[in-house]
Amino acid sequence: MAKMTDLLKRLLVGRALRSGQLHEQLLPKRIALPVFASDPLSSVAYAPLEILVALSVAGVAAYAYAPWIAVAIVVLMFTVVASYRQTVHAYPSGGGDYEVAMTNLGPNAGLTVASALLVDYVLTVAVSVSSGVDNIGSAIPFVAEHKVGVAVTMVVLLTVLNLRGIRESGTIFAVPTYAFVVGVLGMIAWGLTRVGVFGDELVAPSAGYELRAEHEGSALAGLALAFMLLRAFSNGCAALTGVEAISNGVPAFRKPKSKNAATTLAMMGLVAVSMFVGVIALALMSGVKAAEDPARQLLIDGRPAPAGFTNEAILPQVASAVFGHDSAGFLFISAITALILFLAANTAFNGFPVLGSILAQDRYLPRQLHTRGDRLAFSNGIVLLAGFACLLIFVFNANPSALVHLYIVGVFVSFTLSQIGMVIHWTRLLRTETDRQARRRMVRSRLINGFGAAFTGLVLMVVLVTKFLIGAWIVVLAMPVLFILMRSIRSHYDKVASELEITGDYDATVLPARNHAIVLISKIHKPTMRALAYARATRPSTLEAVTVGVDGAEARRLQEEWERHGIPVPLKMLDSPYREITQPILDYVKHLRRRSPRDVVTVFIPEYVVGHWWEHLLHNQSALRLKARLLFKPGVMVTSVPWQLHSSDRLTGRPEPSAPGSVRRPSRRRAEDEEISAR
Repeated sequence: MAKMTDLLKRLLVGRALRSGQLHEQLLPKRIALPVFASDPLSSVAYAPLEILVALSVAGVAAYAYAPWIAVAIVVLMFTVVASYRQTVHAYPSGGGDYEVAMTNLGPNAGLTVASALLVDYVLTVAVSVSSGVDNIGSAIPFVAEHKVGVAVTMVVLLTVLNLRGIRESGTIFAVPTYAFVVGVLGMIAWGLTRVGVFGDELVAPSAGYELRAEHEGSALAGLALAFMLLRAFSNGCAALTGVEAISNGVPAFRKPKSKNAATTLAMMGLVAVSMFVGVIALALMSGVKAAEDPARQLLIDGRPAPAGFTNEAILPQVASAVFGHDSAGFLFISAITALILFLAANTAFNGFPVLGSILAQDRYLPRQLHTRGDRLAFSNGIVLLAGFACLLIFVFNANPSALVHLYIVGVFVSFTLSQIGMVIHWTRLLRTETDRQARRRMVRSRLINGFGAAFTGLVLMVVLVTKFLIGAWIVVLAMPVLFILMRSIRSHYDKVASELEITGDYDATVLPARNHAIVLISKIHKPTMRALAYARATRPSTLEAVTVGVDGAEARRLQEEWERHGIPVPLKMLDSPYREITQPILDYVKHLRRRSPRDVVTVFIPEYVVGHWWEHLLHNQSALRLKARLLFKPGVMVTSVPWQLHSSDRLTGRPEPSAPGSVRRPSRRRAEDEEISAR
């Protein structure tokens, strides 16, 4: 069984890598871009449509505001990218927003950023995978009928790929990511060429739909108009999710790490902005229509849209207008869009484990998250992320519309606090810097980060106001819960460290006065004799065998057999009128400790080693209960003496090497039978 399990693990994950091979897992820029930027690049598949949906409440005339909203998002994108380029140079250790906030704003701000990012990473996986399933489900009825199962399967597949290591998973994901970028940019270039050079008219599948304002006959103005525009802007800001992942993943880059990370950030920003602006432009040129409530707002061939009608994805619509419906270009864009939405989750699979590892190193999360797996990835963090994402997918029935409103709150919390921290960082350095050129560079960096802090802070308020009641409140509630949990974990680790610290009144050279050893027995057999032999080999100050006399006749027979074997260890019989085994032994150990407080008591417990799960139910139950109670007794040491039953051989696959007591000798009759057979 063990061999089969290991073989399956190697087939899924690959052969284990030595710690010294960590440098082989570092990423060049061409692989780092698809690894860390798949989330912001894929947002072009839904962010432009979300802008049009928000504007639809005022009718098709409100689409005129879309270019201006796109310009505002582009300015925000460039600001955030420029700000994070400063961050990766100043804090290249991989802590990203968390390290910036922790260093410059204190632990509370650092944990606020950490809780926001952890929540956002989980949502990234849930939203991306659910969106991918939704896109495929529109073409394949089976997927639509089993959305939750398909989404969970995709999360499991992504988990296995990431467990194989960041370099290998990045290589696998690079091809579809670059195919998506080339496909979308090629579509934009050909679409603009058709319009600008050949004068063709682009017509999207939804261009013929009639879009009615949600409140017919009343134009939005004043606060209502402002709220609509702010909501459209906040929806479009989904294009910025995942930008921070590169600052968290600087250690994964090849040297020079900071320079390569900054270059990758610039490449990502340029490509993401080009695709976002191009898709918005082509969508407006081709007459794409989308509605907040399609059943009420959309008229198809003069009739209201049927119940359950959903807005068509924007990229397939634009591809249909540019290449023609059912053309090769249309099919390629449709297929690669669904695939990239799945792969967008990979950004979180790289960001969450790294951040979890740093938090575990700082003792804010369980230290197991800091451990690297067989392929030098933070395997525990990957599995934990997958578990939480699957839980969200199950709770929200893999519905991206229900999940998307929870999105981007966390990322703008981290954006804002990180930029404020960077302003404080540059201000602190300016107090001591005397070189004029260096000061000019720092002042410029502080201006960039200051503008970024003001801009992202404004966006955060907009996002909270426009999305709070439609789902963002869940994130606002989850972040404090996670914050308190991390503080509690750190408090626990601090208390344990303080309790275990060697203080001035502790003398490590003081030895116990004596060691009283007792061997627990129930009957005379091989495990008992091994435990007695091992206890004698430790040379304790005193040694005795202890048993509990539940039945008088059995106790007398045990005493007689003990004397008949001539065992050179005194046998202590504890009385138990109520047929209890554990308590008499605990009382006896307590008596020994009370009689000699400076002595230690070592309890040797024979245990069976079994090979089947059901055998655990038949053996060792009394030993486990007793051990659990003895471990809480100060001055008491508990030693298990194993005896391997034949069934345990199935777990090793081969006999153990010959050593004292490690191999059971065959009985005399069995030895004689084997000798006769040999003759």
